[in-house]
Amino acid sequence: MGSSSSKPSDSGPHVWKGAAQTGVSQNLVEHLETSNETDTSRLQSLELQIQNRVAAELKRLRAQESDALLEAQQKLSAEPADAADQHGGKDRQDVAKAIGELRAKLEERKGFRQVPEGLERARGQVVRCLRENDRRPLDCWREVEAFKEEVRRMEKGWVDQVVS
Repeated sequence: MGSSSSKPSDSGPHVWKGAAQTGVSQNLVEHLETSNETDTSRLQSLELQIQNRVAAELKRLRAQESDALLEAQQKLSAEPADAADQHGGKDRQDVAKAIGELRAKLEERKGFRQVPEGLERARGQVVRCLRENDRRPLDCWREVEAFKEEVRRMEKGWVDQVVS
């Protein structure tokens, strides 16, 4: 039992010799066995290649972007001074006048109808309750339900008016 050592002998790397064919050429096997390249060195090489490709692509994109910017600046500088006349003939005063006319039309359309007294009172009760119970808004459920009922009545009246 104690006549043999428990450690394997350091006679060299273990070489597997299978009985079946491996499907790769002997030249490839010999090249892989004699290669000094490790997984780490392969990964570093691959990372370096990727970084170089990304840097080249960034350089190309920057050059393309600067060309496009230069071209746009040249087009803008080549545009005539009276470009406003070519683009519809609008100057600052015309635009301000059009905006004023649109505002006047909007003011004419702002015809608010008077809200029914019951709905306004229910709304006021909800607001009052929420202000009084700012830390406990769920205590205002009665006022909210009364407001909802007023809105339902108003909607029903409107629907009846539209349908008939």
